[in-house]
Amino acid sequence: MPTNDENDPAADVSAGPQQVAPPRRRHLLRLLTGLTAGVLLVDQLTKVWAVAALEEGERIPLLGELFGLQLIRNPGAALGIATGMTWVLTVVAVVVVVVVARASRRIGSTGWAVALGLLLGGALGNLVDRLVREPGVGSGHVIDFLAYWRLFIGNVADIAIVAAAVLVVLLTARGIHLDGTRDSDAGSDTDAESVAETDAGTGTRAVAETSARSDAGPDADVRTDVAQTEDPSKDRA
Repeated sequence: MPTNDENDPAADVSAGPQQVAPPRRRHLLRLLTGLTAGVLLVDQLTKVWAVAALEEGERIPLLGELFGLQLIRNPGAALGIATGMTWVLTVVAVVVVVVVARASRRIGSTGWAVALGLLLGGALGNLVDRLVREPGVGSGHVIDFLAYWRLFIGNVADIAIVAAAVLVVLLTARGIHLDGTRDSDAGSDTDAESVAETDAGTGTRAVAETSARSDAGPDADVRTDVAQTEDPSKDRA
């Protein structure tokens, strides 16, 4: 015997966001992991090349002062921030990797898959440097070699992280959530629930009126017919 929830349209509307189909989730996870691996591979290969081909501290202009190559070993974060806190930055990078990996289990949006893939690849790229490069595990210096004007020097991992941040801002501004739902979907669900509740109320009243007529029996119909056929002259009197 079906329950009331099974017959109530409002129950279906308010049941929550629809789950992402397993095939689509697998596709998005492949996209995320592929981007992560690609960013990590390109980042590490370019760093190996930079260490082998560039002299530390020497600048090679490619677009005049706007852009060039300059090898440095960075113990801190971007723009030379927190140079004496390498261990702290290593822990932060590990936390970011864990959080992104856990969040990826709820992925339902292509845009978010790209953003998390770029972010995870960039975070892993710099984390590898801190774990395996000199002066030691957890305190390794990050290889930077892409010089932007006189502002800062970065690497491929930094580019991926910045691109991910921009994409996250755009997705958030458009109301697209990690699981693929949108803010506009919530409004549509509310409207649908209101319509369902109205329909349910109308149906309930109709059933009640029908039931009342059935309980009154044929006498109610007779009284109604008599009232409708009374002499109109009574009203005039």
